[in-house]
Amino acid sequence: MNHYTKHIVINPNIRFGKPSIKGTRIAVYDILGWLASGMNYEQILSDFPELTMEDIKACLAFAADREHKLKIAS
Repeated sequence: MNHYTKHIVINPNIRFGKPSIKGTRIAVYDILGWLASGMNYEQILSDFPELTMEDIKACLAFAADREHKLKIAS
């Protein structure tokens, strides 16, 4: 079992089934987008106190795992 499964859920009733942080409506996509736009961990945690550092790291692990599982077209 991957570490991120403790933090990330996929529920069709929350954010149309997008992977989200357990107990919130914050999608993995949102967190990755904030990091890509230049926000650092402390800024995200300050703006969204319901998140933890482990939640953010779980999003990165989730994205890395999905990238690893991508099938390459030949």
